[in-house]
Amino acid sequence: MTGDPPPVLRPAESSASALPQGYTRTRLVWEVALVLAVTVGQSAIYSVLSFIRSAIEAAQQGQNLADQQTQLNPAQDSAAFWDVLYQLLAIFFSLCLVALVVFLLWEHGGNALRRIGLDFRRFGGDAGRGILLAAVIGIPGLGLYVAGRLLGITLQVDAAPLGAAWWTVPLLLLAAVRAGLTEEVIFIGYLTDRLRRFGWSSWAIILSAAGLRGLYHAYQGVGSIVGNVVMGIVFGWCYRRWGRVMPLVIAHTLLDTVAFVGYPLAVALWPGVFGAVPSPTPSPSPSAS
Repeated sequence: MTGDPPPVLRPAESSASALPQGYTRTRLVWEVALVLAVTVGQSAIYSVLSFIRSAIEAAQQGQNLADQQTQLNPAQDSAAFWDVLYQLLAIFFSLCLVALVVFLLWEHGGNALRRIGLDFRRFGGDAGRGILLAAVIGIPGLGLYVAGRLLGITLQVDAAPLGAAWWTVPLLLLAAVRAGLTEEVIFIGYLTDRLRRFGWSSWAIILSAAGLRGLYHAYQGVGSIVGNVVMGIVFGWCYRRWGRVMPLVIAHTLLDTVAFVGYPLAVALWPGVFGAVPSPTPSPSPSAS
């Protein structure tokens, strides 16, 4: 766009292999491994295991994956007070992991939030790009989910199983923000920075992060794996082009908000595609998906 400052990431590409101050290559390898082990990598492992289990159970029962169910925001307790408290704590501790990743990205003399573009300096442009991205990803993504359900390769995803109460929508909105920050800051902002320092090419980083994103959502079925890999590629390319995570966080939050809050309406309008089925399968990990 004419008049925009150059993308934040472009200058960093010339010093891709430079390690953070005080780091060795071995230390950076351990950092990335540990970050993945307690965040999205852990969730990806649980997700793949959940998918394998669902496939086995479907085969044993003579069913297909469309007859299995998973939940995105399951209740944490039967008592309303404790359920809300546990939900809020889960969101808080997930955001603490995001804060930890940003802390690790912080370097002497530099601002990590500005470096990955997670600030409000260009919020108007970020919001416009985020809304456009949400439409570009969301509409085909919904079609892919429906197609996967009809083909029997995508599980029934109960996006909003929380009970109907005044706090339900605020909790779902917070869950959408949590998902947007967790996935985009770690999959895009953090991994791009760290893998670039290992000397990886831009497309190697984009494809690797997109593949991990697909595994992270494997518990939802084949359609979700494909859809999230495509989403990861598009988001990775946009980050390389714009150098900002904020539009991606906005887009992801909008997508999840529509999915979570609009789910009951979708069930009412198209119960054959979005309606509940028996034998629910829990969400694959303690962290948000």
